[in-house]
Amino acid sequence: MNTLVIFPSWPVVCRDKACLPAEAQRRHGLVSAYRYNLNTPSVLRFCSFRILFPSLPRPARGGTKKFVPPDISNLFIFTLIFRRTIPGRYMKQYHLLLLFPLFFWACNGSKQDSEFPRQGKGGIYYGGVFRMNETEGIRSLYPLNITDAYSHRITNQIYEGLVKLDQKDLSIIPCIAERWEINDSATSFTFYMRKGVKFHDDPCFPNGKGREVTANDFKYCFNKVCEADINNQGFWVFKGKVQGADEYFQSTVDGRPLPDGVSGIKIIDDYTVQINLKEPFASFLNLLVTPFCWVFAKEAFDKYGIDMREHCVGTGPFFLKTLKHGEAVILSRNTDYWGVDEYGNKLPYLEAIKFTFIPEKRAELLEFKKGQLDMVFQLPPEMYDEVIGELEQVSEELKPYDIQIVPSLSTQFYGFLHTNEVFNNKIVRQAFNYAIDRESICTYTLSGEGTPAFYGLIPPSFKDYEYQKITGYKYDPEKARILLAQAGYPDGKGFPKITLQLNSGGTINIRVAEVMQKQLKDNLGIEVSLNVIPWPQHLEALETGKALFWRMGWLADYNDPENFLNLFYSIHIPKKPDEKSYINSTRYSNPAFDSLLQAALRETDVKKRFEIYRQADQLIVDEAAVLLIYYDENTRLLQPYVKNFPQNPMELRDLGKVWLQPEEAKGAEGGQPGRRTARKKGA
Repeated sequence: MNTLVIFPSWPVVCRDKACLPAEAQRRHGLVSAYRYNLNTPSVLRFCSFRILFPSLPRPARGGTKKFVPPDISNLFIFTLIFRRTIPGRYMKQYHLLLLFPLFFWACNGSKQDSEFPRQGKGGIYYGGVFRMNETEGIRSLYPLNITDAYSHRITNQIYEGLVKLDQKDLSIIPCIAERWEINDSATSFTFYMRKGVKFHDDPCFPNGKGREVTANDFKYCFNKVCEADINNQGFWVFKGKVQGADEYFQSTVDGRPLPDGVSGIKIIDDYTVQINLKEPFASFLNLLVTPFCWVFAKEAFDKYGIDMREHCVGTGPFFLKTLKHGEAVILSRNTDYWGVDEYGNKLPYLEAIKFTFIPEKRAELLEFKKGQLDMVFQLPPEMYDEVIGELEQVSEELKPYDIQIVPSLSTQFYGFLHTNEVFNNKIVRQAFNYAIDRESICTYTLSGEGTPAFYGLIPPSFKDYEYQKITGYKYDPEKARILLAQAGYPDGKGFPKITLQLNSGGTINIRVAEVMQKQLKDNLGIEVSLNVIPWPQHLEALETGKALFWRMGWLADYNDPENFLNLFYSIHIPKKPDEKSYINSTRYSNPAFDSLLQAALRETDVKKRFEIYRQADQLIVDEAAVLLIYYDENTRLLQPYVKNFPQNPMELRDLGKVWLQPEEAKGAEGGQPGRRTARKKGA
C-alpha cells in the first residue's frame, strides 16, 4: 500500500494522471511532494507526485519561481487525521517527512523571495533567466579557438579583455582596463587595469576561490596568442603587428620558446601592461575586443588544457554552469563580478542565461510565441510577412512582442578554394558571379531579409565607407555563358561535377543553396550537389582545404572594414598546404591586394584609410575572389518585458545589463522602454 503524504488543504496532481482540471493546473505553480511506501518502510523516496499551492503565483518571467510558505496550521490537522492510519512502527519516518517541508521553507523560501523580483536603483529589477536559442551547435568555448558567432554569443558573457565594444554604438569602451594611453605615432598602447577584478571560482585555484587578475595574466594570454598550436586560431591579430610576435611564434615552432615571450608585450607593474607595435596601426584597439585577446587563468589552462573548450574560467558577469552539446548551455550569475551600473547597482541583473539549440527557425519562432524564449534572432523567411502582419494589426500598446531591425555588418558569400585547378581560373569565378540572380534570391527566397550584394565584400553598413563607388556583379546569364566558354567549358561541357558544402543555418542556407544550384544548372549547365553538415565539421573542412566550394557568412569581429579584407591577406596562408588556413580559407593570394591592405593599415587618417580599403575591395570584386550573394539585415523579436537590450549591426550581445520586468511592475516608472515600432524591410 502506498500512502501519499500531503497537507489536506493542498490539492494534489500526479504527473501521469491529473487529479485536477487542466485549467486549475495552469493557474498554480508546482513544487515537489513525497510518497511514503508502506511496502518498503525503511525507505523514503521522491516520487512523481506534485503538490499544487492555490496561493502560489505563476512562475516569474525567465523561469524563476516565487516561493510562498504553506499555512502551517494544516500540519496539525494532517497529524490528527492521518496519525491513526500509519502503524506506530512507521511514525519515526513519518515525522521526519513531516518536518522536511518546514526545513525546505525555512532554508529556501526567503532566499527565493529576496532574489526575484528584487528592485534596484533606477527602476531595474534583479533576477530571472534569459532564454535564447541558437540553430547551430557550438564548436569550442576556448578563447583562442572561437571563430564562429554561435560560440561567441556564449563566451562573450563569460570572458573579458582590456577593452570591449559598447552594445549600443559599437564604440570601444573600458573593460578590465579602466583607461589607456596611445603615443602620437600609434605604435605604443599602455593600459591601466582595474584593481579587484577576479577570475571565477574554480577548482584550478587553491580552495577553489578565484584570484585577482594582474598584468601578468595578460602577458601570459598574449603569449599564448603567438604560440604555434593547432588550437590557436588567433595569431593573426598580432602577426606582423606586435613587436616580437613573429619571432616568438617561430621559436614555438622550433620547440624552443623564447623565455621572455613576446618582446613587445611589457609589464610595467602589476596593473599596467604595454603593447608596442612594429608600425603605426590606428585600429589596433579593435583587435583587442576579439576573443583571442580575452584573459583566462594560467591555472585553468594548466589543469584543463584543451578541455577549456568545455570548461571556462573567465572574469565576466556570468560563469558556465551547465554544458550539454546540442541540448542546452546554462550560465549563472557571477556574484563576485566587479561591474556596477551608473546607479551603483551591482552587475549583472539576471540570475542566469539559458541557451537551447533548436535547429529549425520555424520551431524556434513557435517556442518564442509560446513564451518559452525571450528573444529570437532572424525570422524564417516564409513567416516574415505573417509576423510583421501580426504587429501591424494592433496598436503599439497591444503588440505581443517587440521587433528590432538594423542593417548588419555581415556579408553572405560562397567561397572558392583558389589552389584548386578549376577555381584557380578567374574567368570561371567571374562566370559564376554573373550567373546568379541575387535580387530574386533576396526578394523571394529570403522574403526581403537581405540586400543583394551588388557592390563589394564590405557590407554597406560602415559609416563613411563609400561602397556605392564599387562596381559589382549584376545578373547577366548570357555574359556568364560566354565567360565559361572562354574558360574552356562551353555550356558546361567538361566542367567537373562539384559539391557545395554548407551548414543548415536553420534551413535558410539550404533554401538559398537550392536556388543557386538551379541557377548554375540553368545558366551554365553545371551540376552542383549539396552537402549539408554540422557547423563544426563545416569549419574544419574549409580550414583544412578539403572543401572546394562552400557557403560562408562573415560577421564583423570589430567595427572596421579591415576585418573583411583581412580574409584575403596572403600572410594568413600557411606555408604547407596540409596545414589549417584559419582566416584566409580561400587561400587567395595577390601581391597587389596585399600592398593595398598594408598601406591602409599604416594610414592614420580615417578618410584616406577608407579610400584605400575601397580600392582593395574593388580588386577583390574584379578578381571574383568569392561569389557574393547578399548583405544581411539583423532582425530580432523580444518579449516586451525584456529591458535594456539594444540592437546593433554586429549582433553583439552583452547581457550584463539586461533585466526582466516583472508582471507586477508593468507600467511602473524607471527602466528603459523595450518597444519598437514594427516596420517593413528596407523602410
